[in-house]
This record gives sequence, structure tokens and C-alpha cells, in this order.
Amino acid sequence: MQEELVQKKIKANISVQWLCQLIASLSWFASVIAYGSFELGDCLQSLAASAWTVSNIMNYFTNKNYVISQSM
Repeated sequence: MQEELVQKKIKANISVQWLCQLIASLSWFASVIAYGSFELGDCLQSLAASAWTVSNIMNYFTNKNYVISQSM
């Protein structure tokens, strides 16, 4: 019973942290596009923002599978 409660809290915390990071990375990417200047620095920022977004998405699925496999 206690172990289930701990797993639910961990899963909830990961989801909130993941969601906040995803919002931040997507906002950063959108701001580069909205700014409209695509010089070298802007392209590098766009690359960094998209890499961060992909990393967040991959991390979410990795952690989700880990929590599910631990509960079985």
C-alpha cells in the first residue's frame, strides 16, 4: 500500500516537471520563430530548443515505461 502511494507521487511529480519543461522548450522554440530573424544565433537557438523538446518527449516515455515495469 505504501509502495503504491510512493509510486503515484513519483509519477505525478515526473508528469508535472515534464509538462513544465515541455512548455518552456516549446515556448523558447516559438519565440525564435515569432521573432522572425534567422541569423546564425537564431538558428542555433532554434536547434537547442528543438533538441530540448525532443529530449523532454523521450524522457517522458522512458520514465513512463520504467514506472509501469516497476509496478508489475
